[in-house]
Order: sequence, then C-alpha cells, then structure tokens
Amino acid sequence: MSLTDLFPGFRTLDIDTPEGNIFARIGGSGPPLLLLHGYPETHAMWHAVAPTFAAHFTVVAADLRGYGRSFVAPSAADHRTYAKRAMAADMVVAMQQLGFDRFAVMGHDRGARVSYRLALDHPDAITRLVLLDILTTADVWATLDRRNALRMYHWMFLAQTSPLPEQLLAADPRDYLEGRFRRGTTTLPAWLDPRVLADYAAAFDQPARRRATCDDYRAGATIDVEHDLADQATGRTIIAPTQLLWGTRGNLVDIADPLALWRPWCQAISGREISGREISGRAIDCGHFIPEEAPAELLAASLPFLQGQSQRQPKTWASKSR
Repeated sequence: MSLTDLFPGFRTLDIDTPEGNIFARIGGSGPPLLLLHGYPETHAMWHAVAPTFAAHFTVVAADLRGYGRSFVAPSAADHRTYAKRAMAADMVVAMQQLGFDRFAVMGHDRGARVSYRLALDHPDAITRLVLLDILTTADVWATLDRRNALRMYHWMFLAQTSPLPEQLLAADPRDYLEGRFRRGTTTLPAWLDPRVLADYAAAFDQPARRRATCDDYRAGATIDVEHDLADQATGRTIIAPTQLLWGTRGNLVDIADPLALWRPWCQAISGREISGREISGRAIDCGHFIPEEAPAELLAASLPFLQGQSQRQPKTWASKSR
C-alpha cells in the first residue's frame, strides 16, 4: 500500500497562490473543512481521520509552506516569511482558489497556531475552529517554566540563529525526526504508520525544508508573539465557535485548566459587558499526536462540534481544481 491508499477517494492538487504552490489532498463532499498539520509532520498525519471526516465534509488536508510538498519561502531577517500570519494567508488564498470563501479549520501543533491566526486575521472566513494540544504562542512563552521547558526544548533549539540548528540537524536528520515521536524511548510508537513516517522523512531529508521549519520556530519566538500581544492590546478576539482538545500526556500536561487560558481569546465586548463566545473542549487520553494516537476519540469529540456549522452547500471545489 502507498500513502495514497490511506486517503481513499482523495485527489492531490498543487494550488497556486501568489507566494507559491500549496499541496493538498482533497476528498468528500459537503461543507469545507481544512486540516493543518504540526511539526515535524505533513498533511499525512490526518490519514486516520480524514476518510471519516470526508463522509460529512469536503476535506482539504494541506501542507503548510516549508513543509511536505508545498513551496519553501525564503528566510527573512524579521522571520515574517514564516509568521503564522503569512502561513494563514496562504490557506485563505488556497481555499478561495477551490471556491471556498468560508470554511471550518482543524489544526494540530504548528497547524493549530496557523488556525487560530486564521480566525483572528480572517474572521469572516472561519465558521468553526478546532485546536489540538496548544496554547497561544504568547501564552506558551508566558507560562514556560523549568519542567515544560525541558519537555519543549525544541522551541528554544530550533529558534536559535541560523545556521546552528540547521547544522546540528544535518548530522542525522532521520534520528532527530524519529526522536520527536519516540519521546525519550528507544522504539517508535505502534500508532506511527511506516508509510506516514516515510512521508515525513522525505521532506525532513531536504536541507531547505529543515531550514524552513527552523524559521517557523524562529517566527514563533519573535514575530508571532508580537502579533499575539498586539491582538491582546487592541482587544481583538476569535469570533468563530472554538473547540480545544488536548492530550492527557501532551504538551498541556502541566497546565491546570487550558480552557481558562483560552477564554480571554474568545470573548467579545458588547456595550460595557464582556460576554464569552462559544468555547468548549476536553482532554483525550493520549499524548501530543492526537490524530494519530487517538483517531476514534478525536472523531467522537470533534464531529458533533463541527457539524454544528451551517449546512449551506458551498461551491464545489472540483470546478476550480488544478
């Protein structure tokens, strides 16, 4: 079996944007749902849930810029070419190219950071927002302590000035990649499909893409925080109904109440009163890589939420596919 066999009935597309091509697999019918992957992964991370989602939605599983088979942007001194604002803009254009002006989005890890930036920067485009195992980038840095800094050491390592992390990763990129999944053990987890790992490795073996992922983290230590803090200062919040799901052994294990940290980002001021937007969520019994570790549980938690969106049929993507 090939990677294509894990996405039955899906087509592959290179979608033109002003910045470069966005690679995606597209399948299903109904309201559009965009799936955005995390680090060090590609769209293939959604293989265990995408076919079921496709029974209810038109599913677009895309590679972020710099990852997988999507275009690699150049580096920039201020890291804006890998800011989540730029990555979010890619996805708005790509979805518009497919005929979707409004869509739901589910993101994991780095893709979840792009997803909440989508909701903040393009509120009219997002119908529902599902975030997997993250806090906002500003809140990650604000809550960082010794214990979770050791667990999330790669945030600091990959954000170092070029070419230090790139040179160290080049020594044995496959071992580093696999280490992100082994999480301190000597064997790869049973839930990690070898075909999917091979897709991750094919991208991570490319020096330009390793550099791009480092730039992603450099942006996460600089310009992404600036954008979050600017939103806080001006009171801009997420309008779309939002669901947060996290792993009991994931990145939020030391956060007593993750929803409490997200509520200020999902509030609206009406007159002089602050009213909470719809936000919900819970923990799932797994680690960080929820869509691969606990696909059935993720589907059970997220499908009812996503199906609360408008069932008005959008324009078909097939007519604009390229």
